[in-house]
Amino acid sequence: MKSSKIYGILLFVMFVWGVNVSAMKYLTMDAAPISMSAIRILLASIVVFLLLKPFGLVRRLTTKEWGYVWLGGLLNVALHHALMSSGLSLTSGANTSLIIGTTPLVTAVLSSFLLRTVPNALQWIGLVLGLSGIAIAVIFSGDGTQHLSWGDAFIFFSITSQALSFIVILKAKRTIDPRLLTAYMFLVGAIMLAISGVILEPNGFATIPFNNLTFVAVLIGSGAVATALGHMLYNYAVGQVGPTKAAIFINLNTFFALASAAILLGEPVGWPHYLGLLLVIAGVIFGSGIAEHWLKKSHIES
Repeated sequence: MKSSKIYGILLFVMFVWGVNVSAMKYLTMDAAPISMSAIRILLASIVVFLLLKPFGLVRRLTTKEWGYVWLGGLLNVALHHALMSSGLSLTSGANTSLIIGTTPLVTAVLSSFLLRTVPNALQWIGLVLGLSGIAIAVIFSGDGTQHLSWGDAFIFFSITSQALSFIVILKAKRTIDPRLLTAYMFLVGAIMLAISGVILEPNGFATIPFNNLTFVAVLIGSGAVATALGHMLYNYAVGQVGPTKAAIFINLNTFFALASAAILLGEPVGWPHYLGLLLVIAGVIFGSGIAEHWLKKSHIES
């Protein structure tokens, strides 16, 4: 698939994930976070399997592939979603948006150590621009961080776990389609989350308000669209362009998260958000390799 289509997929995923930050914040206000996540991820697993079945992509895995599934399920699903949902219940959406924006940097650093794929100069410029845009949009918006909390730490460890999982996905895609890998990871991750919920949140499943139609609708939307479709497409993109370039688009996640909060929650949007958006877009252009492609193209034409 052409790079332009992959980047279009990543842009769509960032929009969905940005809206999902507000959705998850809402869900954690009314239910035990880990228990709620177990149900949401199980729903996501079912949806992905149903989407892949008509295309003949569902198959049995080898012993080695199951190893990738369990490791990816632990990092990308169980730890990532348990820490993310727990962190959202303890910190603000603004703090969460800012910390999520560090995912590209965390991914680049981990990749440089584990895969020996150190980002080039243009990619580092992209990271700096993107993170600068995030910082301006969050800190100067009036919703900035007043202090760091356990919730902030949970969010950071959540994106660190996710960054590690991208490397697992990159290795696993040699023999297994990343979309099928996503379905199996969600399945084992949901099992891990359910067990954790029973241990850490006694009667946690009883707190989930299934009689609240709004809650159920948000839960289904979050699980089926943001988690199932979003992660399936993102993991596919990781397999196509690599973890570092794909992770740079996480910067857009932050902007969409702030925008959705303004639209859905009525929070004001001012100049910091617009300036932050420009810097984030510039960061994506430099960090994703688009600027490098333009430079090479102009050099050839000249």
